[in-house]
Amino acid sequence: MMEEEIEEKKGRIRIEEKLKRYEKIDFLGEGQFATVYKALDVETKQIVAVKKIKLGSREEARDGINRTALREIKLLQEVHHPNLIGLFDVFGYKSNVSLVFDFMDTDLEVIIKDTDNIILTPSNIKAYILQTLRGLEFLHLHWILHRDLKPNNLLVNAEGVLKIGDFGLARFFGSPNRQYSHQVVTRWYRSPELLFGARSYGTGVDMWAVGCILAEMLVRCPYFPGDSDLDQLTRIFTALGTPTDDNWKTLAAMLLRLEIAMGRFLMVGEPAICTLNSQPVHYGIGAGAGVVVRHGRLVR
Repeated sequence: MMEEEIEEKKGRIRIEEKLKRYEKIDFLGEGQFATVYKALDVETKQIVAVKKIKLGSREEARDGINRTALREIKLLQEVHHPNLIGLFDVFGYKSNVSLVFDFMDTDLEVIIKDTDNIILTPSNIKAYILQTLRGLEFLHLHWILHRDLKPNNLLVNAEGVLKIGDFGLARFFGSPNRQYSHQVVTRWYRSPELLFGARSYGTGVDMWAVGCILAEMLVRCPYFPGDSDLDQLTRIFTALGTPTDDNWKTLAAMLLRLEIAMGRFLMVGEPAICTLNSQPVHYGIGAGAGVVVRHGRLVR
C-alpha cells in the first residue's frame, strides 16, 4: 500500500510540474470538446498551443482519455514532418487531458476570408498547396488517411509555414476488406463516393478535399457549399459533369447495390424481419479523383 501511495504522490508531483511548465498567455478558442490556449513553455522558452480536451463521461475520465484524443495522440507520436503539426507533450489533470502542440498564428480559413487585408497571389496559393501535399504525401506513405482536410485544419505561422492539424478522424488504411465510416470530412470537402455512402475508400478522399481547398483559395469562397448531401452532389455534378461508366467504372455497380438495398428495406407484404447486421450493404466505390484547376476552370 505504501508503494502505491508513493507512486500516486509522484504522479501528482509530475502533473503539478506540467501545469507550472506551461504558462497561459492567451485564450485562442473553444469548441464542444476542447479549449485551446497560447502558452509559454518555461523550460524551452518556446511559444506553444495547449489543447485541453474535456472528457465526455465518467468512464472516459476514469480511463484518463477519450477515444478521439487517444487516436490523435497515437498518430502524432508516430509521424513527424515539417508540414504536420508537432505534438510535444501530453498530460492529464482531473477530467481533462492536455495536448501541447506547435503554436501556429492562423489558419487557411482566416486567410481565405480576409479579402480586405490579404491578397492571395498565385505564388502564395502554390506554396500553401505544395506544403499541404507534402504533408499529405507523408501521411499516405505511412498508410494514414487524414479524413478531415479543410481550410481551418491547415495551420499557418507568421513565416508562412503550413502544417496539417486535427487528426481526430485520421485512420490507418491498407486492409482490402476493411470498412470505414462515410461520415467523415466536412460536407463541402467530401468526395462523391463519401456522399454516396462508400465504406471502402482510399487516399482519393483526402485528395478531393485538397482540390476543393485549392478552388476555394482561387475564388476566395467555398466552391461546393452544399446544404445537404444531395445538394452537395448536385453542385459537384453541375460544375464537373455527371459521372459516366467511362470515367467512373464502379458507378453502375454501386447504383445497382443501392437499388438492391432499397428493395430489401422497402418491401410490401409480410413485415420484413431484419436487423442492421443482416443487411450488409457495401458500396465498394473507388477513390475519387482530385480536382485540379487549369486556366481558372475546374476539371477532373
